Amino acid sequence: MDNRAGEMQVFLRVVEAGSFSEAARALMMTPSTVSKLIGRIEARLGVRLLERSTRRLSLTDEGQVYYDRSQALLAELEDIERDLSKGAAQMGGTVRVSSSVGFGMVGLEPLLPAFWQAYPNVAIDLSLSDELVDLYLDRTDVAFRVGALPNSSLTAVKLGTAARRIVAAPSYLARRGTPRSLDDLAGHEMLGFSFRRSAAMAPLRDTGRSIDRRGALRLTANNGESVRRMAIAGMGVARMGEFHIRDDLAAGHLTEILPEATIGDTEDIHAVFPGGRNVPHRVRAFLDFMTPRLRAFLDG
Repeated sequence: MDNRAGEMQVFLRVVEAGSFSEAARALMMTPSTVSKLIGRIEARLGVRLLERSTRRLSLTDEGQVYYDRSQALLAELEDIERDLSKGAAQMGGTVRVSSSVGFGMVGLEPLLPAFWQAYPNVAIDLSLSDELVDLYLDRTDVAFRVGALPNSSLTAVKLGTAARRIVAAPSYLARRGTPRSLDDLAGHEMLGFSFRRSAAMAPLRDTGRSIDRRGALRLTANNGESVRRMAIAGMGVARMGEFHIRDDLAAGHLTEILPEATIGDTEDIHAVFPGGRNVPHRVRAFLDFMTPRLRAFLDG
């Protein structure tokens, strides 16, 4: 088992005590055990750390470097443990979060009160936009992204897969009729998206066919919430993530049409963040809190 931190502590005590015997007495070890441990460190590093004489021990140049850096590393370790031992109530700072509008409103925002109960001193700086942000330029700690991820150095944690549905308001269908096939959509008003990651054509598929409806869109919006509200208002047919309109479907504000056309029409949702394992405690706490709850939300 790797116990380099423990070895460093013994080395520091030897240097500070000035002898193996004094260090052994303080550590409740035998002098021979302490001497063998220091010899093991030197053998592993391939350098001599201490000059031994009958009167005293002295540090070599390499020993001084090892002493200084071990001191700093162990102090940092103590800081980490002290911060964590304070508990969630003492953790503070700001977590900068970016999310698509729909996912942020219906998935993320309802979880924030419970997060603040657990971490009352952590502030959330929340930005909702269906445009992709540059996490480094915008100083964003965590982004929730819907759709395919570009290759990057960011760490990604998959939260789930979102199905998409074609929907319209009952009032719209009563006025314009219910489409029975994708061809019927040619006579209907369509609501769609204008942001860059949206498809070049509304990708409604029927046996491999794609129907180009971009030129016939009544509304193009840069966020899903505007499309949702216009659909509920009876302004046209929309294709949206199921998680965004789940409650509207259950309440009867929207009706799904052409369900066979969206079989397999899904997008993955990820939490992405810079830093990999080396993220601040507040960001790690936010991710650890949100990840299982958002996965449960997407599972429906």
